[in-house]
Formats: sequence, structure tokens, C-alpha cells
Amino acid sequence: MKVSGNGQGKILTQEELRRLFTEGFLSPRDRALFGICLFTGCRVSEALALKKTDIKSGTITFRKCTTKGKYKTRIVDIPPALSAILADYQPKIGVMFPGMRGVTERLTRFMADKILRDACKRIGVEGVSTHSFRRTALTQMSSAGIPLRTIQEISGHSDLGTLQRYLEVTPEQKRKAVSVIGF
Repeated sequence: MKVSGNGQGKILTQEELRRLFTEGFLSPRDRALFGICLFTGCRVSEALALKKTDIKSGTITFRKCTTKGKYKTRIVDIPPALSAILADYQPKIGVMFPGMRGVTERLTRFMADKILRDACKRIGVEGVSTHSFRRTALTQMSSAGIPLRTIQEISGHSDLGTLQRYLEVTPEQKRKAVSVIGF
């Protein structure tokens, strides 16, 4: 868990996610921003760099020039839950998350972090960072038995070792793992 900016962002529970998206985030824009981070496993900076034209035909395209390392473009399908969130947020043509008029073209990472901190304070959750949505998404996929190679393709990690550091292993998963051993 993240404490005073140190450590990894908390993996969010289903209940914490539900409360964040129903009580914590106050605007369709905020739900759309963090919904994209959760349902695609992207970094907040990748979501903030999206243009309206990057979302079409049931997919979100994270352009190579906006990804960490700038290795390759990623295209991620939009699941129904994210589609519903995006339907409530319709920005004008241009960037998906515009900043303050005349000051910044798009919402900054600093402002996204402030929005998240305020939302977490409203619902009483600590240890959450903007990276929590990425860690939560990747851990949920892993827990559901999705192959690491598939998760890597969605997350854009260049190697499996880096991806594995994101994933949290629960005590229940460890119990289940050792329970299958035998003869």
C-alpha cells in the first residue's frame, strides 16, 4: 500500500471500486478517466493522452507515441461496463480530457491525482494511487486465470518479470495452489 507517496498503490477490492465509481467520483469525466485506467489496465498518463478519435469501433487505441517506452501501439477492446461509463461522458472533438482553458491542453497527472485523492477521502479509502487501477486490473485478470502473455499484451509490459511485480497474490490463492498438490 502507498504511504506518503512511497510503496505500491493499493489493489482495490470490488466494494472499494463500486463505492469509488458511485460515491467517490463526482463527474462523468472523472468516472471515464479512471474507468479507462481500470478496464484497460493503462497508466493514467496514457489515458490522459487519449484523443476522442482513439476511441471507436468498440476499442481504445493507445498510440505508440503516448505509451511508456514508446515501444508499440496497443489496441484494447472496450468491455460493456466501460462502454456504459463512456456513454455518460461525451467531450467535444479533440482530447478526451481537456485541461483548464488557456492554461493546459489536457488534464494533468497532478490534477488526476488530486481528483482521485478527493474521491478516496470522500469514501474513506487510503493507500490508493493513480496506479492502483492498473495494478487492480492486472491482478484481477491474473486471478481469473488469464495467461500472463495475454495480460502482457494488454498492459504493454516489455517483459513478464516486470508484469509479475504488479500482481498481488492473495492468501486464498496460495491456499488453493498448495491444495492441488498430492498423489
